[in-house]
Amino acid sequence: MRHVIAVLILCTGLTFQLDAQNTQASSDSVQITLQEAIDIALENNFQLKVAENNLALSEFNEKSEKADFFPSLSANFSASQSTGPGFVPGSSRFINQTSRGISGGLSSSLPLFNGFENINSLRSSQYDTRSQEENKQRVRESIIFNTASSFLQVVLNRELLQIARETLEASEKTLEQVQAQVDVGSRPTVDLYNQEATVASNELQVTNQENALNISRLQLIRQLQVDPLNSYDFVIPEINVEDMTPTDYNLEQLVATALENRSDLKSEKYSIESIEYQLKATKASLYPSLSLNANLSTDYSDQSTFPGTDDQIPFNDQFFDQNIRRSFSLSLQIPIFNNLNIRNSVQAQEINYDNARLQLEDTRLQVVQEVNQAYNDYVAVVKRLESTEKALRAARRSYETQQERYNVGAGTLIELSDANSQFVEARSNRAQAELNFIFQQKLLDYYLGLLNEDIQLINN
Repeated sequence: MRHVIAVLILCTGLTFQLDAQNTQASSDSVQITLQEAIDIALENNFQLKVAENNLALSEFNEKSEKADFFPSLSANFSASQSTGPGFVPGSSRFINQTSRGISGGLSSSLPLFNGFENINSLRSSQYDTRSQEENKQRVRESIIFNTASSFLQVVLNRELLQIARETLEASEKTLEQVQAQVDVGSRPTVDLYNQEATVASNELQVTNQENALNISRLQLIRQLQVDPLNSYDFVIPEINVEDMTPTDYNLEQLVATALENRSDLKSEKYSIESIEYQLKATKASLYPSLSLNANLSTDYSDQSTFPGTDDQIPFNDQFFDQNIRRSFSLSLQIPIFNNLNIRNSVQAQEINYDNARLQLEDTRLQVVQEVNQAYNDYVAVVKRLESTEKALRAARRSYETQQERYNVGAGTLIELSDANSQFVEARSNRAQAELNFIFQQKLLDYYLGLLNEDIQLINN
């Protein structure tokens, strides 16, 4: 699972100069790679912790249902003292006397038949555990995907900031050139004013991109749920754009794969199975139940004496020998009327079952819609990737040509500024297209439920 989202960065094709990274991070910053960011998010995310707790609770319930198949065993022990009138042995006189006694016993019960309530309850808990496992898996996938998406946004904003800084640097050099030409009278003063306005506009763009980068960094920090007061440097590896190759997907096959693999869909299917068996377990209360019971009891009284004497029978003789009683019994219970509680519970369970099936159908349609939309977006971004590459080559040639024409006095500053603006826009569009390409590729994997450790880092 950890290797999956690394493709989101490894294939972006956005390269960064090492010295540019150093200017972004202070010496005391905590460096975090993409893999480390994913690990931190998985460790800190409360939704995953809740999903793990729900799974543990379901596993405990399953163990409890298994224990219901074993016979129950209980022990009881009591001691008593009573004072009141009683016969004097060997006479007809009454006297007030105090008697003391001890009793104890063991009892066990084994259900022989209860309408298969135990079996159905166990199966219900087993399917509920599976449902919680799939839910945990989907939560995990969502955390990985959201963390990588936030990391990607930082990548894109860094690239756009780098473009803005390079543009500002080029504009400042052009301003120096125009200043020198105005000073010698080879260019009109208005060109100087226009270039100063261009430099100011580029400075504003740098400021805006710095703000966008800071916002995306804060959002990533929030996703990681780490201390926002600390300083973090998110390390971006260098990538080769040429490694990215579009994949020819088949929409029908994508939909079939999603319906088979999506963890949230599996979770709801298992949940329906759990509700169905719970409904059967509830209906079992309408049937007679048969159980086998066994009891072992004994007692001791200080008023017990040997026949014809006043000698008290010893405790051991009474409690461990003479007063021991054993019994076995079969108990049959036939429900006749229970204030309609069971029937009302059955009807409520049936409604829950119908609602769960409706929810499953809605989720299935949502899965189909998500895959369809992701597929269409992927096709569009592949076309955009191709068109932005062509536009970038053309804009670069246009800018270089206008720069040369302006240097020899054959072009105007307006033409050079327009070419520069088109070149900057083409670079930005290309960077975003590269990002969107790998994002849409992995978004498809996310919607297909294929975010696992076996996925290749680059889909070729």
